[in-house]
Amino acid sequence: MSRQQPEQQAPPVQRLRIRYAKRGRLRFTSHRDVSRAVERAVVRADIPMAYSSGFHPHPRISYAGASPTGAASEAEYFELGLSERRDPEEIGRALDEALPDGLDVATIVESPGGALADLLVASAWLVELRGADPVEVAAAVAAFLATESVAVERMTKKGLRSFDCRAAVVSLDVTEAAGEPALALVLRHTVPAVRPDDVLSGLAEVAGFAAPATALLTRLAQGPLDETTGTVGDPLA
Repeated sequence: MSRQQPEQQAPPVQRLRIRYAKRGRLRFTSHRDVSRAVERAVVRADIPMAYSSGFHPHPRISYAGASPTGAASEAEYFELGLSERRDPEEIGRALDEALPDGLDVATIVESPGGALADLLVASAWLVELRGADPVEVAAAVAAFLATESVAVERMTKKGLRSFDCRAAVVSLDVTEAAGEPALALVLRHTVPAVRPDDVLSGLAEVAGFAAPATALLTRLAQGPLDETTGTVGDPLA
């Protein structure tokens, strides 16, 4: 007896791209938990979602460039596939009301086509080093930037990996946040991905700088990289 084939779902008639922020205590939420919160919010907001085909259909939600657990962000992205055309602003308001506090919809636009992930080339980060000595921070940054290659190790899903964290750094400057020393960091997205905490490991490697346990990571922007200025643009512009 042949197995019954699953019903084929219609493709989305509209795709919406959303930029959202992950703030406050939600910085400690994993990407899996964020995706579950988004799926619940889509149901509560009564958004007409398109579904995948197969024996276990799921709503057409795709994520791109998720920040690591423990990092706050002003620039997280996902895309919704809808079964009916709707006003993007209306969907954005309904979704924002349905999401938990700390997950906040910032921008919503209709997708022009193509892959959103292809536009996310780099990220701008603020790394707050509360309690650190500004002189030590400046010396460590100078030593890091003067080094061509800085190898660090990190445990990944494929085991312990060693990679060059210096190659991904577009710019690294000492700044201030709330009167405390901080780093303004622009990272190119690479494989494997280099994260701000990897750069902190690199500072320890080249200069012996020990980042305070109270270091806070916040992604300020994520998108296309202007190779001339080294700035990160808006992928939804």
